[in-house]
Amino acid sequence: MKQYLIVFLISMVPLIELRGAVPYAVGMGIPTLPACVIAVLGNMLPVPFIFLFARKVLEWGKDRKWIGGFCRFCLQKGEKGGKKLQEKAGHGLYVALLLFVGIPLPGTGAWTGTLAASFLNMDFKKSVTAVLFGVVLAGAIMLAASMGVFGAVSLIK
Repeated sequence: MKQYLIVFLISMVPLIELRGAVPYAVGMGIPTLPACVIAVLGNMLPVPFIFLFARKVLEWGKDRKWIGGFCRFCLQKGEKGGKKLQEKAGHGLYVALLLFVGIPLPGTGAWTGTLAASFLNMDFKKSVTAVLFGVVLAGAIMLAASMGVFGAVSLIK
């Protein structure tokens, strides 16, 4: 049970998210299906809050002494991600959001994708759905990659 909680918590951490939780689960020998479900749930838990509140909190904090630098960094990252997404997507904005979240590269993921959707004033339900499918896609990619890496390591032993 403790290992599942660790997977859940790792998947909630910005920048690490499910991309770190799934390899951790595979490396620890946790059964893959429950681990992936828990990682997806952990990665998705902050999404509605990010969409509805993060931009407001960041705007409020950008001029504060102690947190201003971090808030400005997040605002710039969200604006940059939103503009890049909109330029590449055109009319397929929600598909682009799904792919942005789903392709596990540095700087992409549920946190950044949701913040970008918030900056673009995208529809809440459609955005959360696109992010969910993107998280599932990222989970599948990370599971396949992790099983390949850990499978190869086990052959070396």
